Amino acid sequence: MTAASAPDDRPHIVVITRWREHYAQYERYLDHETHTVTYVASGIALGSVPPAATEVARVRRTDDLEEVRAAVHALAGRHGRPAGIVALKEDDLLVAAQLRADLGCPGQLPGDLLRFRDKYLMASAIAEAGLPVPACEPAPGPEAVTGFAERHGWPVVLKPRTGSSSAGVTVLDGQEQLAATSWSEPSLVQVCNPHPIYHVDGVFTGEELATWRASRYVNSCLGFREGLFLGSVEEDDQELLAVIGTYTRRFLAALTDRPTPFHLEMFVDRVGLRCEFLEVGARVGGAEIPFIWRELHGYDLMEAAFRIQLGEPAPPAPSAAHGSDGSGTGVGHGPERGGWLLIPAPAEKPCRITEVTPMTGLEPGPYSESLLSVGEVLPAADAYYEHVGGRFRFRGRDSGEVEKALVATAEAFRVTAEPVRDENIVGAGSR
Repeated sequence: MTAASAPDDRPHIVVITRWREHYAQYERYLDHETHTVTYVASGIALGSVPPAATEVARVRRTDDLEEVRAAVHALAGRHGRPAGIVALKEDDLLVAAQLRADLGCPGQLPGDLLRFRDKYLMASAIAEAGLPVPACEPAPGPEAVTGFAERHGWPVVLKPRTGSSSAGVTVLDGQEQLAATSWSEPSLVQVCNPHPIYHVDGVFTGEELATWRASRYVNSCLGFREGLFLGSVEEDDQELLAVIGTYTRRFLAALTDRPTPFHLEMFVDRVGLRCEFLEVGARVGGAEIPFIWRELHGYDLMEAAFRIQLGEPAPPAPSAAHGSDGSGTGVGHGPERGGWLLIPAPAEKPCRITEVTPMTGLEPGPYSESLLSVGEVLPAADAYYEHVGGRFRFRGRDSGEVEKALVATAEAFRVTAEPVRDENIVGAGSR
């Protein structure tokens, strides 16, 4: 990074980031010579900031509005009023949106994003549009959950209204579990749907799906927090994809009429060909989704989100990311399917890796992996799906081939670690 300098005539763009991994390729999206590009970054993200950055302001938390606001105002004093503010991690979206509103920057504002962050407002908008969504209500305390369960039956799902990565989500089977549950933030209670969960990723124009792909989870995000592996396989059933695409467009149209990157989750009844809304974020999906889209499908979802946040058009999608007729319907989703696998942390974080078994080169196996080496520290950082026991990416001719390699890798992979007690490296990492 270069030293701070006086304001010049170059447009000043502020990027807020908490990622150590290069999910987004900021230096490719924006010329750091013709623009003044400053970064507001958490400590663990400092090493991934492009060397051509004009200045980096370190913050403790990128989702702390007042801390980030102070950092951005200081950067503005040294480099001029920002022409744009970008934050691509879900938990940071509203911080960036509020700062855009404060400073008169283009792009998404709080009103554009609130329905994508508050899960009760989100579900209510879907229901008001007459679309299928599990019944839900605000849950300020146990009495509300009890009343809801009396009307709808057990089990029920209790979740934070503005959470991410399944943090704080609990499936309650009855009063005994409810009695052991504590409340720390605004929550909602929801009917439990037993059908498989799919995620759909892409870009919505405000009217249509510009590009999208649907994938079926192998295990669940909630199960991952409980110690199970989490996988995902891109769907290749053309009849099912046509149904998922129709529901996806309707769900998004009920929430916005603005260009929006999206990571949508839905329950899918594969026999009845029916979908029910779960939740959606106005951002690129996490885990290995950005890499698979770039490497297999030739489209950078992170760049699309970056440009939309600057008030610019998203890049056009290549034809392979559309349907066979160019409509983006999901029919003919290109010649190759992708998938990914996450292995949970092997010990409470932060922890030092003591054993790890690389899996690339095995057949069937992943085409790419991200592992820490023996002796490296897995940090207690808050980018939840980034800092895990192992991350793997798969490719294949069809969904079955991808899932076979995914399951084989999950069964064969081994990683162990020991807790780290040095407070100086908690959350900092060693990589």
